Amino acid sequence: PDVIIEAQFDDNDAEHGQDHFQDMLADDITKLSLDTDEKGEAHSSYLYRTKQDDGPKVNDPRLLPDKFLQRTAKVVYILEKKHSRAATGFIKLLADKNSELFRRCAMFSPVDHRVPRAYVSLADCPPDFVTRPEDYSNMLFICRIVDWKEDSNFATGQLAKSLGQAGEIEPETEGILTEYGVDFSDFSPEALECLPQSLPWVISPGEMAKRRDLR
Repeated sequence: PDVIIEAQFDDNDAEHGQDHFQDMLADDITKLSLDTDEKGEAHSSYLYRTKQDDGPKVNDPRLLPDKFLQRTAKVVYILEKKHSRAATGFIKLLADKNSELFRRCAMFSPVDHRVPRAYVSLADCPPDFVTRPEDYSNMLFICRIVDWKEDSNFATGQLAKSLGQAGEIEPETEGILTEYGVDFSDFSPEALECLPQSLPWVISPGEMAKRRDLR
């Protein structure tokens, strides 16, 4: 049937596909309206025609012009991981205290809700976190996602470091820079040697004459 359909419809059919469908619908309605002697006869005529008609149906998506179709796709491979897999957030104990997971893991809740919550090992948490979790309720941590199994609602993460209290400038800034993979470490001695060594440094008059002043 696929070959027959492709042979029957050319570019002209595709351009005028909607008119063709309307004509087919009008023909069906006309044929049904002719069989109005008895309700049963009209119904049986319609059923008979549907069973015997092996040609293309009106709602066959293969007959629709491209402009009426919504293209779909499927992700088959991750070419490059753009996200740093690091997130800023808080840690807290699991709700189910009787579970085996409660004795091994804590829950990491990221500030950015686009990042999934993750299980982190209690070994990575502060030593007194289990006995005094309230002391760390407002403490920011950096967690890096290392895995996310298909059958789990939560990812698996590893705590990198403690940043400090939430709401303070330094921890919040460090967390944002870490999430976006910005290197904010100190400049190397080689980089510092490229800077002028005689301080204070000023732009020479000759250099000023060649530049456009945007101050």
